[in-house]
Amino acid sequence: VQLVESGGGMVQPGGSLRLSCEASGFTFRDFAMSWYRQAPGKERQLVACIGSTSGPTKATKYLETLKGRFTISRDNSAVFLQMNSLHTEDTALYFCARSWTCSQTPMDWGQGTQVTVSS
Repeated sequence: VQLVESGGGMVQPGGSLRLSCEASGFTFRDFAMSWYRQAPGKERQLVACIGSTSGPTKATKYLETLKGRFTISRDNSAVFLQMNSLHTEDTALYFCARSWTCSQTPMDWGQGTQVTVSS
């Protein structure tokens, strides 16, 4: 299993970034995919999750405080996180992860991509 994140970088407050996570080594459509983040000195937190595409629905789940600014999506082999109106407190290392459902603990993680929001 490989999960490779990209798209991080430094942006000014109010800016946007789009993170990507390319997945390989497993049947991508059968798994829910998530984005987590971890800021220095803080616990890792779920940012967003999108359900598998092998079932009847592709439900999404977000950290409540991020709704309206962040959007998760997926295609046949990657999961994306569109981040708009970024705040300095969005600065963190962002990870993608896979799980059977959005209610379960991820079983695999990527290495992370750094997002820094600063003026």
